[in-house]
Amino acid sequence: MKALVFGTTGQVAIELGRAAPLVGLTLIQLSRDRADLTAPEACAAAIAATDADFIINAAAYTAVDAAETDHATAQAVNADAPGAMARAAAARGLPFLHVSTDYVFDGSGTRPWSEDDPVAPLGVYGATKLEGERQVAAAGGPHVILRTAWVFSAHGKNFVKTMLRLGSERESLSVVDDQRGSPTPAHEIARALVAIGLAFVEGRGASGIFHFGGKPDCSWADFAEAVFAASTLPKKPVVRRIPTSAYPTPAQRPGNSVLNCDRIRAVYGIGQPDWRTGLKTVVSELEAKA
Repeated sequence: MKALVFGTTGQVAIELGRAAPLVGLTLIQLSRDRADLTAPEACAAAIAATDADFIINAAAYTAVDAAETDHATAQAVNADAPGAMARAAAARGLPFLHVSTDYVFDGSGTRPWSEDDPVAPLGVYGATKLEGERQVAAAGGPHVILRTAWVFSAHGKNFVKTMLRLGSERESLSVVDDQRGSPTPAHEIARALVAIGLAFVEGRGASGIFHFGGKPDCSWADFAEAVFAASTLPKKPVVRRIPTSAYPTPAQRPGNSVLNCDRIRAVYGIGQPDWRTGLKTVVSELEAKA
C-alpha cells in the first residue's frame, strides 16, 4: 500500500516518514524540487501520474507573520496548490487528506471550536488556509480536511524548541498567557493521517472536516512551564505571564484556539492525545541530540 505525500521537511511530513513503516505503508514523499507548491499544476501532474492509494498534503506556508506581506505565495501554497491537488485526486477517485489550522477561526469566546462553527480568519495565513479548505471540498472527491493547532516536534521551528533554546540562555522569559490552545504532537497528527488514509483504502473512509488536537487545553505560558518541567535544564527559567498586548506581532493571533475533537473520535475512533506525554518524548529526543 502506498501514499503520495507532499512535503518532506515539515514537522508532520517527517513524522509521517516514521509512522508509515509501522503499519506497512510505503510513502512517496515529494520535495520542493519534485513538486513546487507555488506551481499548482505541477502538483496536480504528480497526482495524475502516481500509483499511490491515497494522497496526503503535509506541506504549507506557515510563516504567519510573513504571510501578511507575501499574500501571493501564501495563496499559491495554502490555497491554489491544495485545490489543484484535490481536483487531480478527485479525477482519479483517490482519497485526499489535507492538513489545515485553527487559524480559520477568529479566536473569540472560550468554548472549544467545532467543525461547523463560523469561520472568520484574522490574517492572511488563516484566510489562505480557509480558501484551501474550500477548494479541496469543492473538488468533490473523497477527502478529509484535518484542522490542528500548536504543532510541536523535535524537528523544524516550533514553540518547544524555542523555549528550550531561550530557557538555556535566560533566567526568566515573558510568555503570553491570554491565548489558549490545544498543543498537538506532530507524531500524533501523522498517526491520525495514516489511520484515516487506511480507512479510506478499506472502504471505511468518511469525507469532511475534522478537528484533531491534544488535551488538556492550556495557555502559551502553561505550555512553556511544562516544557521546562520536562527538561533537564539545571536551572529552570521563571515564566512571567504577559497579555497578548505586551507582545505585538504583524499578524493577529487567535485568543481561543481550543478544538472540539468529538467528531474524529465518533467517526474514526481517534481520540485526543495527551500532549504532556508527547512533550516528554520530544524533549528527550531534543536533549539527546544536543
